[in-house]
Amino acid sequence: MENQPLPVPPVSRAARVTPAEILKNVIVGLTVSFVALSLGAALGILSGRGAFAGMFSAGIIAFICSLFGGTRIQCSGPTAPMGALTATVVSFAYENPPVALADFDPNHFITVVLLLTGAILVLMAVLRLGKFISLVPNVVISGFMSGIALLIWIGQIESIFGLAGKRALTGPVILNFACALTTVALIFIIPGLLKKWFPRLSHFLPGTLVAIVLMTLIANLLQLPIGHVSLDGHLGSIADLTALIHSQWPSVWSHELIVAAVPFAIQLSLLCYLDTLLTSLVIDKMTGESTRQDRELVAQGVANASVALIGGIPGAQATIRSVLMVKEHATLRLAGIVAGILVLIEMLLFQDAINLIPKAVFAGVLFKVGYDVFDFRPLRLYFKELTRYRAQLFTDFFSRHDEEPIFVSNREFLLIIGTAVVTIAWNLNIAVAGFTALFYLHNRLLWKHNPIRDLKPVEETEGVFWKGDDRVI
Repeated sequence: MENQPLPVPPVSRAARVTPAEILKNVIVGLTVSFVALSLGAALGILSGRGAFAGMFSAGIIAFICSLFGGTRIQCSGPTAPMGALTATVVSFAYENPPVALADFDPNHFITVVLLLTGAILVLMAVLRLGKFISLVPNVVISGFMSGIALLIWIGQIESIFGLAGKRALTGPVILNFACALTTVALIFIIPGLLKKWFPRLSHFLPGTLVAIVLMTLIANLLQLPIGHVSLDGHLGSIADLTALIHSQWPSVWSHELIVAAVPFAIQLSLLCYLDTLLTSLVIDKMTGESTRQDRELVAQGVANASVALIGGIPGAQATIRSVLMVKEHATLRLAGIVAGILVLIEMLLFQDAINLIPKAVFAGVLFKVGYDVFDFRPLRLYFKELTRYRAQLFTDFFSRHDEEPIFVSNREFLLIIGTAVVTIAWNLNIAVAGFTALFYLHNRLLWKHNPIRDLKPVEETEGVFWKGDDRVI
């Protein structure tokens, strides 16, 4: 059963929407909003722009993409890959700007990057490039997702222990590390306890949110000497919002500014393309519908340009939140729209409470996000095969093992590892583009008589499809 996609009722297309259906979709939006708020804050911290930016972006992106996107039942927002890449943009803007940009506000540079990202995504839609997502091999997707997971884990370890020039979290290192590990453990344990003891509540309370609340209460009751989240923004009125937008808009535009921003914008737009349309494949398989891919790219472009104006972080169609929408039996776009609106309302209502959350708690949340993203299955299969077929694997290195119904060959394994290593050490998009090109060069030109087999979805990889009750990649 573990290897099979969960059966999901087909999405309703009834012409007449009943009040009961509207209420059901509002409740689904409420449930997903808690997940979006929690992950938005965590990914905002990961990006370097802060929890406030992440939560605000989670609401705006979810609202715009649910209203206008090409995937009818979905929830977009900040994602782990986009957060990891945004961190490099923020680091460049604040720590390593070229001399030509020395006089520019770093926030203005980031704004330009996100505006250009939105424009490139819209251009992709105009050129009808959405259909090409199906060309990316599963082995490349697997390595890419595992590379992203490793980037997240490395970043959090560096933050907790103060490695690689990063400032360690405030307070004793051991205490922060213990707080992060306890948070991870609770995120794994709580869903099972809720289903057993409070089955009705388990549909409304995600384990991540409950773990954050519990760890925040424990840390504050025990007065643990560790650092807390500090929201670097505040919204109390329309005037505050207007001032925020005004502060983010570049006062001066220059050729140097655009030239420096374009490479980052291309990377973010390509990553959003991959992140979004791969998720749409998952949702289409679960619902039986077909995403209007170019329309989805337009919505993502508008959403990412919009968050630029409020000092936010970019996003994409989010797999965890979108699959949760389908699992909770959302049938209307209204569910995603409500989720976005409620994220913004919850953010405003709980601004003061969020300042009580220890930073180490969000580090724990990000460790769990990395676990969700990592594609474990092909690695487990390969190392299991090493114990059974060691002689064959090395004496017949290029064998496809077609006689085996489930098998990860040597060449598949090398492509997975290579994509992950280049993702970590160099560049996310170069990893995907380079190893996709290598895959087709090998199969279509160099070794047409013995092509590399690709991972079978579900049986050999978790990188594309739904797995289990709580994990989704």
